[in-house]
Amino acid sequence: MVKHRVASLLVAAALTVFVPAQDPTAPNIVLIVADDLGYGDLGCYGQKVLRTPHIDRLAKEGLRFTDFYAGSTVCAPSRCVLMTGLHTGHCLIRGNGKQNLRSGDVTIAEVLKEAGYRTGCFGKWGIGHEDSAGLPTRQGFDAFFGYLDQHQAHNYYPTFLIRNGERVAIPNVVPKEGKWGQGVASKKVAYSHDLIVNEALSFIDENKDHPFFLFLPVTIPHANNEAGKRGMEVPELGPFADAPWPAPEKGFASMVARLDRDVGRVRERIEKHGLAKRTLILFTSDNGPHSEGGHRSGYFDSNGPLRGQKRDLLEGGIRVPLIAWWPRNDPGVTSHVADFTDLMPTLAQLGNATSHLPKKYDGLSFAPTLLADTKNQKTRKHLYWAFYERGGDQAVRKGRWKAIQQPMKSAVRLYDLNTDLEEKTDLAARRPELVKELTALMGSSYTPSPRWRFK
Repeated sequence: MVKHRVASLLVAAALTVFVPAQDPTAPNIVLIVADDLGYGDLGCYGQKVLRTPHIDRLAKEGLRFTDFYAGSTVCAPSRCVLMTGLHTGHCLIRGNGKQNLRSGDVTIAEVLKEAGYRTGCFGKWGIGHEDSAGLPTRQGFDAFFGYLDQHQAHNYYPTFLIRNGERVAIPNVVPKEGKWGQGVASKKVAYSHDLIVNEALSFIDENKDHPFFLFLPVTIPHANNEAGKRGMEVPELGPFADAPWPAPEKGFASMVARLDRDVGRVRERIEKHGLAKRTLILFTSDNGPHSEGGHRSGYFDSNGPLRGQKRDLLEGGIRVPLIAWWPRNDPGVTSHVADFTDLMPTLAQLGNATSHLPKKYDGLSFAPTLLADTKNQKTRKHLYWAFYERGGDQAVRKGRWKAIQQPMKSAVRLYDLNTDLEEKTDLAARRPELVKELTALMGSSYTPSPRWRFK
């Protein structure tokens, strides 16, 4: 049962096109989240070297968001924000660490499951470990296969993965394997990404006659940090083997191609079962691009027109792709500003599950935008991020304005994102009244945490 069930404050009067999820005609929802994929890594977002035809096709036929943001600039807090709808000013897991969701936390999966959805998660969880309340199957998912620990998820050739709450042996060999299963394999037999995607496809097959929520947080193109400059682990380089690029960049290109291929496979499986007319596919990334495993985010211009990367609260660290594909969209591009906190109320509204939403969440449904009903689309007053590494950073966006304090002991900087997407011209001295307003928003958005503190 969903904890702390209350009536939703969202008004869905104009959006009653869906029947309850217990009815087999309710919309299926597929949410694919790449790991460390940059805003500029996709052809539909301006990538000039790497090709992503399957994802680009989703964008061409669906709706592409230009101003969508991850929950954080690193993995675990971003996933906590996505699952709970609470931003990093007061969610539980605000940084990378061995922390677990609690039994009282309410996730998107629980909200949809209460409305009758079958729920499955396949990939990297990162917000609940073995034997904890944070296990996906204790947080609303009927099925799980993949990595619980984000440290282990660096390793693409692990000796085990988790099915539901139990370890499943994988025939790889990892000498000096770490406590959490991390390391570098000496015998590489089974590539984890391929195993995970195959499980996700099987979940579609098994639930084709019933409304389902498929959460697919893949691990690529994250690096295996334990492998140093050989961290872009792939089974083969394919067409990039003879490219005039450094080896890590060949590996990165192969990862992006594999990701694109498998997004295409998910779509094909949906179409095979005749589900395309009642399935929403969402594709995004958990944060900005990385410079790890020998790869450098600038090599293929992974952040596109943005400045910054993973671990920054500059746009390059938090602005990510979002593509929404389904027949109810008018294909095109939207500049509607949204972030990971908005996914919970959006999916609840589309799945007729708003009565199961938790008491507290920070997001606002963008279902009207997905339903081509933009006249009824409300906008967020502001978006907020806090990051606790390197002494701490925080940022807030309100309309066209972005204020950022990075690091925390520095002066607040102010940017006009409509004219300065690269955040190069600090307007703080010219607009002190805006700096005062946005600084106050930062203060009101942040709740102290005994674990996550600014230094």
